[in-house]
Amino acid sequence: MSGDVLLWFKRDLRVRDNPALAEAALRGGRVLPLFIVEPGAWAQPDASARQYRFVAESLAPLREALGALGAPLVVRVGPARDVLAALCAETGVREIVSHEETGNLWSYARDREVAAWAREAGIRWSEVAQMGVVRRLKGRDGWAARRDAAMRAGARDMPAGLRGFGLDPGAIPDARDLGLAFDPCPGRQRGGRAEAEAVLASFLEMRGQTYRRAMSSPLEGEAACSRLSPHLAWGTLSPREAAQAAARRKAAAKGTREGWLGAMRSFEARLAWRDHFMQKLEDEPAIETRCLHPAYEGLRPRAPDAVRLAAWEQGETGIPFVDACMRFLDHTGWLNFRMRAMLVAVASYHLWLDWRATGPHLARVFTDYEPGIHWPQVQMQSGTTGMNTVRIYNPVKQGQDQDPDGVFTRRWVPELADVPDRFLQSPWEWEGAGRLLGRRYPAPVVDVAAAARAARERVWAVRRGDAFRSEAARIVDKHASRKDGGAGRHFVNDRAGRRRPKDDRQMRLDL
Repeated sequence: MSGDVLLWFKRDLRVRDNPALAEAALRGGRVLPLFIVEPGAWAQPDASARQYRFVAESLAPLREALGALGAPLVVRVGPARDVLAALCAETGVREIVSHEETGNLWSYARDREVAAWAREAGIRWSEVAQMGVVRRLKGRDGWAARRDAAMRAGARDMPAGLRGFGLDPGAIPDARDLGLAFDPCPGRQRGGRAEAEAVLASFLEMRGQTYRRAMSSPLEGEAACSRLSPHLAWGTLSPREAAQAAARRKAAAKGTREGWLGAMRSFEARLAWRDHFMQKLEDEPAIETRCLHPAYEGLRPRAPDAVRLAAWEQGETGIPFVDACMRFLDHTGWLNFRMRAMLVAVASYHLWLDWRATGPHLARVFTDYEPGIHWPQVQMQSGTTGMNTVRIYNPVKQGQDQDPDGVFTRRWVPELADVPDRFLQSPWEWEGAGRLLGRRYPAPVVDVAAAARAARERVWAVRRGDAFRSEAARIVDKHASRKDGGAGRHFVNDRAGRRRPKDDRQMRLDL
């Protein structure tokens, strides 16, 4: 029947403010809402059971919401091309609608395969633009204004009703059905639209008041950060809904001294920077596998030191604050951004591990894994972009600054219960270290200070020379943020009077 459409849900698991759903409903025919559980996607090294369970929890309420409109969500398992071909043949549908996805390289290749099949089969595939990311962007000039306009625009209306096809909805598989490794995560956030709405409400009504001050602390940030990141990553909440809710809260806070105004300004900025980093991956998908600045290729061994990598992954490095953060992350699937950056920096600089060895592990343990944020940030914190400040976190000082009373560290590294407070972040300096290190708690895998010095020398050695600066200028022109709509302000003169790119900001993304 003319106007019938298959609506392919991806990372947009909601019915409210869903442009793809709105577009499908406008066709005037029947709508077949579909989510494809792709075994190939969940077999990738950046996928995990904790992520899939969040998705599965989101599919059930999405099915219910679509059912209330008249067309329940259909779930099928298999390669996307095969599933789409089978359903189009069964129903006679000649158009597919979905939103544009900025995913990993696997999903990029999958979409190219689907596009080739659709062209050959005479199926029209309409991809609806995302709200904050622009496909085939020619340059960053004007991007911020375009993104901000999309956030201010009215939400897409939810259709009053849909006519479905009456197909068997299909079962929602369990993570075990996909062969996903055992992945206990007792503190994981749950998926679903109702959960997203509850988290947003609690942030704007109670938890977010201290957001600006508390976001850097893993202890305080657990409550003060919005905790919306998994819902934004999987689309149970649209970024526009979050941005407009924050704007309303900010407007209500004007004239008060309760801290809400500053908190909402900070939150709005981080929502914008979320889109900024996603745009980087959209513009250059190879960021997932290649150093943004090619001069850094070969800087670190591609085959990682297995002992150091395992110690870092398991929270057994012997550096207390690093281990506490990694254990907390493994338990909850979430960590505040400053501590995420520290984990990458310690792995990259102190342990001298290539980001392509550490990035997949972090992707798996983040319930809120968003490829467009993850890979540019992993490279930024590893110092391989050529456009960002080389930031080598001192994990001892971070522990002292962000956990001054040792509450967080002692909770997640209980082996240190007997260590006096002043030695908590550096127990190797304690006179009782001989009774502890190597027995109840590992000795540090590296000398923290010496490893940082060696890393700094190696990284800065790469940055010297005109060839490095020339390529860095190209990277800045393509990827750097714009304040004034032009590229001119992204270059400065160094001490020798040479033109060089200005660093992109080290922005925290504590969502």
